[in-house]
Amino acid sequence: MSQPSPEDLRFFPYGSPYDHQREAMDSISGALDDGRDVLFEGACGTGKTLAALVPALEHARRTDKTVVITTNVHQQTRQFIEEARAITRQEQIRTVVFRGKSSMCHIDVGYEECQALRDTTKELVEVESDRAELGAMSDDLLEEAQDEADSAGMGGAAADEATASRQAVMDEMTALESELEELRDQSVCEYYRKNLVADTDPFYEWLFEDVRTPDEIYEHAHEEGFCGYELLKEGMEGVDLVVCNYHHLLDPMIREQFFRWLGRDPEDVVVVFDEAHNVEDAARDHATRTLAEPTVDSALAELAETADPRVEPAENVVSAFREALVRTYEDALAYGEREEVGEDWYDLSITNDRGRDDLTLAFLDAYTGQGIHEDLDVALELGKALDRQYHEAYKEGETRTRKECRVLQAATFVDDWLRDSDEEGQYPVVSVREPGRYDATEGDDGAEGASANSQNVTTDGGTATSDTDTIYGRAELYTCIPRRVTEPLFDELHASVLMSATLRPFDVLGDVLGLSGSDLGADDEAQKDEEAADTDGPLTMAYGEVFPEERRRTYAVDIPALFASKREEQSTQATVASALADAVRFTPGNTLVFFPSYREAERYHDLLGANPDVEATRYLDRPGERAEELRQRFVADDDGVLFTSLWGTLAEGVSFDDDDARSVVVVGVPYPHLDDRMDAVQDAYDTAFDGKDVGWKYAVEVPTIRKTRQALGRVVRSPEDFGVRILLDERYTKRARREMKKYSVKEGFPAEERVEQIDIDPGKLKFAMLNFYSDMDAWSGSPPRP
Repeated sequence: MSQPSPEDLRFFPYGSPYDHQREAMDSISGALDDGRDVLFEGACGTGKTLAALVPALEHARRTDKTVVITTNVHQQTRQFIEEARAITRQEQIRTVVFRGKSSMCHIDVGYEECQALRDTTKELVEVESDRAELGAMSDDLLEEAQDEADSAGMGGAAADEATASRQAVMDEMTALESELEELRDQSVCEYYRKNLVADTDPFYEWLFEDVRTPDEIYEHAHEEGFCGYELLKEGMEGVDLVVCNYHHLLDPMIREQFFRWLGRDPEDVVVVFDEAHNVEDAARDHATRTLAEPTVDSALAELAETADPRVEPAENVVSAFREALVRTYEDALAYGEREEVGEDWYDLSITNDRGRDDLTLAFLDAYTGQGIHEDLDVALELGKALDRQYHEAYKEGETRTRKECRVLQAATFVDDWLRDSDEEGQYPVVSVREPGRYDATEGDDGAEGASANSQNVTTDGGTATSDTDTIYGRAELYTCIPRRVTEPLFDELHASVLMSATLRPFDVLGDVLGLSGSDLGADDEAQKDEEAADTDGPLTMAYGEVFPEERRRTYAVDIPALFASKREEQSTQATVASALADAVRFTPGNTLVFFPSYREAERYHDLLGANPDVEATRYLDRPGERAEELRQRFVADDDGVLFTSLWGTLAEGVSFDDDDARSVVVVGVPYPHLDDRMDAVQDAYDTAFDGKDVGWKYAVEVPTIRKTRQALGRVVRSPEDFGVRILLDERYTKRARREMKKYSVKEGFPAEERVEQIDIDPGKLKFAMLNFYSDMDAWSGSPPRP
């Protein structure tokens, strides 16, 4: 290993890096110097975070840039904070951990309300400051007039001039007093007011003494009477490192504000994306726009209460869209299908062979005005005017809450729909669900507020329903190609490092995200890829398992393929339950089991409960319940089995170290729900990449294998750790590669992982596990008998 200079490792807090870690840091450093993006895959334990963060901080220190590290996994944020604290104890860095306003507001108001309160509070403080300055000036002039009068006897020109000036100042003060009286009657935020009038230097001294969590910032600011969120925004300029979530970078409007708070242009920012295999879905979510039927109802009610000549053309557009939405989902629901609709959104296909979708055609048919685009322009104009009125009313203290303008939201969405619904890469869809569970306004979980694209809103209070009073609908512009969001971002930044344990194949990731010059070609089979031939494109690196191979086993169990059509068969369920029972019994400790869905997880949780040979405590992860509490109870056990979905929150970004879990099982090939929406994504990829027939691979197969690899990575997470990983489905075996052709998924794994996978008959699994764990001396007493 080369001997690094002290400057190279001044941000490395733990002695010397591993050889592979040092190699990665050198490569990333060179790429950042060249302004190149980096695709960095590293198995658990390769030290990816520091391997990316250390050269990024070093580069930023040398070139006057700022580093942003971002993730969508809460546990990873906590890990970043610990790493940053370790770094700052060795080399001082100024770090800010940023979180959305909604979780840091001391008075619990929304973005629009907060904006109005800030405006009024700032104006009040400025007028009070002007009033104080005039008061001081008045006192000085009074003193000057008295001095001049004393020196001149009974008077004099200088004294008269000072007296006249003071009177002018007093007149200005009188005018300001009237203005202050009006402002004091308006709504203000006392926390933000203190930010403006008090000495905040002690707060910033405290903030940068260490790396503070958002909760610590909230509590400290609350005790001091400050708004910690606003102080964070104002204190971000000049920091070395910012820890945040994806929202700050993937939402275009939030991103613009975020860079402004940093005091940086995008080309002066280096971004490290952790768990970067999730960027695709996160970007797609940020680009997707929705409008629910209750929002349209609220917009119509709002128009009915408005006295304005622009109401009629606005009603023409909004009422026609509502009529079209209801007609479309009523026509699309097949006989008996209504009974399948529940609390989750239920998609209905509205595509046809007539050029435009059914909703657009129904909308054009329902509209009866003089000109649809002209009326829509008027509706947008009226919506903006009403929104300004609501802002001023709240600002002036006339209303207790800042009213949302549903007319503006509805008109904006309809305008987007007419313009974009037939655009390549957009999938127009109508969904329905039962009333009683209304969408909350998508807002500022990530930052300052919702973007113009975030039209995921419904009624105030959720009182409106459809005419049927059994279901209500939603129109959605679903973005199939996430590069529409990510490509502009990567083009703007100085450079980015995308890291994960499951990034490969790199060429797919580069295509999907639109990385500049990402003609990466096929991925190398070696553990570490060579640099891409195109030096303007991303640098690609992959480091496989770095822990001793003899301390892990990966078994591909040859049970019949668990196709969706087979899962209800009792023989299939008996086969799976028997294999799972063996896996649990012959694990000396806890077992994690991942399924294609929560429904399947519950099924086998119950089946194993009926098996008297399975004595392990069973834990069932359910959708909508707090998985972290369940995880803590599970890891505190020493003989438990946790049943969960591969698409849940426990499949990635969550550590199960050492005794927390010894074995992990992935049951079946957990493809995402294959519906019309997924078909649209596949078609969009096929079209976007010149008919290369990559839709299935890009949209389904690669994301599924990444999810599977993430789940397998929950165990064996240190050199001393050991464990067994089990793939329970014949499609993972070598035989399937020969006999099942396209249904085989073995080729989806990197070469070095395929080599480690041992094909095994289900009846021999327990013997293999018994032998392995006996070699590891893992049994505290006598092992179970096969």
